[in-house]
Amino acid sequence: MKLGYFVTGTDTEIGKTAVSCALLRSFSMRGLKSAGMKPISSGSDDAERLSAAASVELPCELLNSFSFKTPVAPHIAAFNEGAKIDIDKIVHAYESIEADVVIVEGVGGFLVPLNESQDVSDLAKSLKLPIILVVGMKLGAINHARLTFEAIKSRGIDCAGWVANRIDPGMKAFDEVLASIRRHIDAPLIDVTPFDPEGNFRIDVSSLVNPR
Repeated sequence: MKLGYFVTGTDTEIGKTAVSCALLRSFSMRGLKSAGMKPISSGSDDAERLSAAASVELPCELLNSFSFKTPVAPHIAAFNEGAKIDIDKIVHAYESIEADVVIVEGVGGFLVPLNESQDVSDLAKSLKLPIILVVGMKLGAINHARLTFEAIKSRGIDCAGWVANRIDPGMKAFDEVLASIRRHIDAPLIDVTPFDPEGNFRIDVSSLVNPR
């Protein structure tokens, strides 16, 4: 039975892709066949980056079910291109993947709309995957982390843990902010990553290989 994790973040542009790529490489280093999915992309090369970091190459229809040209919220991008995001199609794609572990990267933040009635949280819930929350360590991180975690918890979705991703190398009171988030989030801190927008780092995945 394959392992699967859904990666979401406290905002857009806080390093979900960098962390997802690091997770894929870290799982592969443990001898696991890893595959990455970016089901929905809007004006980004995130799917290509995930594919390069994975050890299992996926066809485009499994890697990236919905790809839009404009870097805007996915429901707006889909509307502008005359498309509609279908969560069932993404679930079917996930179920078709043969790998030891699959990292599914969300789009935008946790409550970004995907169509007129569903958002990213509905996608995570439909996939029935535990969430890895990427917290962008910058000014406002405490509030953003708490709000996103409460949204995850209120929807009855398991949070496997969170990653403190250092996106602002000059962030003040980093250690104090990190400690505050740890006190307020009832989920394990998986790792603290260095400032590296390309994601050329590793993540300690020991707690994810043998989930509780």
